[in-house]
Amino acid sequence: MKKLAIIITHPIQYYVPVFQLLAKECELKVFYTWGEAGAKAKYDPDFKQIIAWDLPLLEDYNYEFLTNSSKDSGSHHYGGIINSDLNEKISSFSPDAILIYGWAYKSHLSAMRYFKGKIPLWFRGDSTLLSERRALKKILRSIFLKWVYKNIDKAFYVGTANKTYFQKFGIANKKLVFAPHAVDNKRFSSDRNVEALALRNSLGIPPANSLILFAGKLEANKNPELLLAAIQELNLAGVHLLFVGNGELEKQLKKTAVVLSSPPTPSKGGHNISTTLSMTTVHFMGFQNQTHMPIIYQACDLFCLPSQSETWGLAVNEAMASGKAILVSDKVGCAVDLVKNGENGYIFESNNLIDLKAKISLLLSKENDLKGMGKASLGIIQNWSFEKQVATFLETLNG
Repeated sequence: MKKLAIIITHPIQYYVPVFQLLAKECELKVFYTWGEAGAKAKYDPDFKQIIAWDLPLLEDYNYEFLTNSSKDSGSHHYGGIINSDLNEKISSFSPDAILIYGWAYKSHLSAMRYFKGKIPLWFRGDSTLLSERRALKKILRSIFLKWVYKNIDKAFYVGTANKTYFQKFGIANKKLVFAPHAVDNKRFSSDRNVEALALRNSLGIPPANSLILFAGKLEANKNPELLLAAIQELNLAGVHLLFVGNGELEKQLKKTAVVLSSPPTPSKGGHNISTTLSMTTVHFMGFQNQTHMPIIYQACDLFCLPSQSETWGLAVNEAMASGKAILVSDKVGCAVDLVKNGENGYIFESNNLIDLKAKISLLLSKENDLKGMGKASLGIIQNWSFEKQVATFLETLNG
């Protein structure tokens, strides 16, 4: 049985199931470079609360927490990961290959340079070229990334946009291997309809009404304000919008939503500024942990991710595994792979309010069958699974 070493900052709910499957088929050891602190509940500045995932992330595979000597430890910056003994620990394990998740940490880049030419180096990341950059920054970034990626032997790309990114920065096609980005499809597709119906009832959403869901951090990059503006201007009867998450825009979104649903305010002359109440109801739920998310997805009719920049968007995988229609911007990395216009949803032009409104109207029109689109989503996402990702890693390791 061949040995595989994995270098990653901390346990992540989207990657641990992959490690657990790999451990059944090879001699695996995961090196967590953040240290033990990376596995503990921690304050998330975007969610503005302490987050502790409610899934088991340290079971059924071999791992080691390394000592991290950084004075400001964490995965938020290059100097946050400093492990003086990482290369020594890897060498002692004597793996047949090393899989590194992310290069933008001092120890990770050091390991890539140290093991180049000694042990096959694999790389996993989901960056894309979808975010605009200034010309000078693009040139400097290109030079630097080509230098970084010269160290690796294989890059496992997560989808089309990610593959284009790797090609742009000098990785030859023969070094590129497709290993699909994935979530636990079985967990999200397991029937939670009774709980989903109870959630809708608790929010006062009749079965005949449509529920549009946004789930994620309420931050500018994910552009929830654009979605709220679209709903405001469309003012559709029998439509509900649910925001699940917390973040810097939470107060403003709630304030705007309250204004939309408030009674008309008399002007000084005694006339109403507006004579029409909003027909769309907006709901807010704070951060929800992993075991509760399948219920929320299954409660909705349409999932929308209007991000201005999103390397992939695993929430889209989750919504599709839950059997839902999808609406995403063209700056969401998974869009080109997972969203088929007219089949399981639509892609709109990022930051284009008119296009977003048109796509929402189209999706909610009688001509479209959201349930049918949801079934199409479920069919498409079966090809994007942990099992396929693991099979690719093992084929490369044993080939």
